[in-house]
Amino acid sequence: MADDPTPLADLLAAGLDGGGDDLDRIAWPAAADRRDRFLTLHRIYALHTAPLAQVGEHVRWQHHPAVAALKNRLEAIWIAELDQGTRPLQDPERTEDEMRRLAARDRSPDIYRWIASHASWQEALHFLALEGGPDDVFDDLVAVCQVGLPLGSAKMELANNYWDEMGNGQFDKVHNVLYRRFVEAVDLPSIPLDGQPVEALERSAVLGLVASSRFLQPEMIGALGLIELEAGPHCRYVDRGLERLGASDEAREFYQMHAVVDPVHGQGWLRHGVGPLVADNPAWGPRILRGARWKSQVNNRFFRWAERTLVPVAA
Repeated sequence: MADDPTPLADLLAAGLDGGGDDLDRIAWPAAADRRDRFLTLHRIYALHTAPLAQVGEHVRWQHHPAVAALKNRLEAIWIAELDQGTRPLQDPERTEDEMRRLAARDRSPDIYRWIASHASWQEALHFLALEGGPDDVFDDLVAVCQVGLPLGSAKMELANNYWDEMGNGQFDKVHNVLYRRFVEAVDLPSIPLDGQPVEALERSAVLGLVASSRFLQPEMIGALGLIELEAGPHCRYVDRGLERLGASDEAREFYQMHAVVDPVHGQGWLRHGVGPLVADNPAWGPRILRGARWKSQVNNRFFRWAERTLVPVAA
């Protein structure tokens, strides 16, 4: 029997280790399956958004023609999947209303209600380790999303959002610092990409998709806006679960804060961000909603997986 072909993600890793000449020589096969595809895309997105200390010398091949071609090929397949069965928004003036409707539909997934009322400590931590918090890297994403926006209401809204992510200048209030404090307080397990389900890989990869392409800036605005609209209710459920399970105040601070501020951020993102952008450029309306739909799709696939896999039948 012939040996199984090397997964695409492993070929890419070897090519990045070898450098430009090795990348030129690789005959890139199709991904073995969706898992292989998303693991490959995660490696590529890391070159665009991960800390330099993490990617090291590999970052110099971020825009190597072979890497760029592979990225474009895999993303074309994925975007076609994400768009399948959806119709573009016909009336840009309805962009804000449609985003609110989408967020309202996804506000209370069963998995979060289970976390609030039934999950054990270990079950809750396993889910939260895969969920990753509403904005573990949201500060970087908002920073990237501002690039090239015209001066005006939308850019100011995103700038204000970013400054709030930065704790309004107080280091101990920086949202990412609060999340790290939560991780330490509960000893949250770290689950490597190779150990995550496809649904979790896709959910996190979609932010790499929109953050690594200037062409997808409207879709990025929609995806990030949906995070802000949905995170508040989700965080309230998580905080109820943490309280029920006896978590410390330090462990709960991150989710308590987001339960309060994210609904405000979400409405501001729509009124002062999406609204003015679409008014100035109506062609962005359908694309902003498209990005929100992408985020909704991958969220719901992950939530359904969690409900099937993590929730006991008797819960």
